[in-house]
Amino acid sequence: MVKTPAKAKAKSRGKSSAPRAKPPAKARTRSARAVAPGRLRAPSRSARSAVPAAAALKVRRLTPRDLDQVVEIDASIMGRSRRVYHERRLGAARQQPGLHVQFGIDGPKGLAGYLLARKLHGEFGRAVPAFRLEMMAVAGSAQGRAVGTALMRALEAEARKQGVPELWTSAAWKRHDMLRFLDHAGFEIGRNVIVDCSVHSGPLASRDSPAVAAPEATRWSQEIDYSAQRENDYEALERDQADVRTLSIDDLSDLVRIDRRVTGQDRAAYVRQLVDEALHDSAVRVSLTARVDGISAGFVAARADFGDFGRTEPVAVLDTIAVDPDYAHQGVGRALLSQLFANLQALRVERVETVVSRGNFALLGFLYKVGFEQSERLSFVKGVA
Repeated sequence: MVKTPAKAKAKSRGKSSAPRAKPPAKARTRSARAVAPGRLRAPSRSARSAVPAAAALKVRRLTPRDLDQVVEIDASIMGRSRRVYHERRLGAARQQPGLHVQFGIDGPKGLAGYLLARKLHGEFGRAVPAFRLEMMAVAGSAQGRAVGTALMRALEAEARKQGVPELWTSAAWKRHDMLRFLDHAGFEIGRNVIVDCSVHSGPLASRDSPAVAAPEATRWSQEIDYSAQRENDYEALERDQADVRTLSIDDLSDLVRIDRRVTGQDRAAYVRQLVDEALHDSAVRVSLTARVDGISAGFVAARADFGDFGRTEPVAVLDTIAVDPDYAHQGVGRALLSQLFANLQALRVERVETVVSRGNFALLGFLYKVGFEQSERLSFVKGVA
């Protein structure tokens, strides 16, 4: 206990020694630092005044010149460089500026933080647009200075400007730092379920399915009954139940028709965008169509994701799967996913992930049946007033 001067004077009565002199100011400062060397000191008044509020930070659009600094910030957080991923993302924004929103904030030593988001038009069965926050990173020297808050406010302002009513994102339930930030930013648990599946295991992953009976010629397009106990002379794959091929521009009208029949809405603009992206970015977009007796019966669209949401392993995001109701329960959906898995293995993608409305029991049941299961990632949403 530190004694007060009065108690010290009373204690020293009758003693011949003189009261101890106070140490110089510099000595006291040194002694205080030595007592608690690990204690965090509050920033000085000048340092506090140098930390701007979120509203005072200037947000700008990212440009190709930011690539090196973006990669550097990401590598400092992830522990390794993901230059190819960021090159693709910044390149996609140049090619399709209407689909991508990419912001940055400059600090005293260069880029302090950045945000990457993508506009959703019809992915995951949506009827209204949304912005999907896919990545946000803040340099270590700029953390705690409201950089992340300023970037989020800029994204919300852009959403209002474009008439986009919601922001979407996801995060692993173990990423407590990200969960705290999303909570602080006003996000809530979404109304959707995220499910995923390994492309290297499960009913659709193998190129070689078990020996199964070849269906009769009049019913060749229907789903095979694996419980049947009968002889056969064929090694059939799931994807052999329909003629599955890479999507082409000639498929556009058929895809619009199928999508309209499945969703009950005219989403021609979204389907046109999907086809355009598949044709111009085949290294990232994997889109397939299925034909039965020469007629388009369904399609699937997925996009390879090499780093969104802080993921370190390659993941494919399944945007859309649609089967014409006239061909339901005939193995078309399984054929599409089987070929999709084969293509993704060639791209060295490890998992497939998709977002499904928690009330869409039919689609969830189908996905669970072919090997999907609930992901460790949670879906979040924020309404933009």
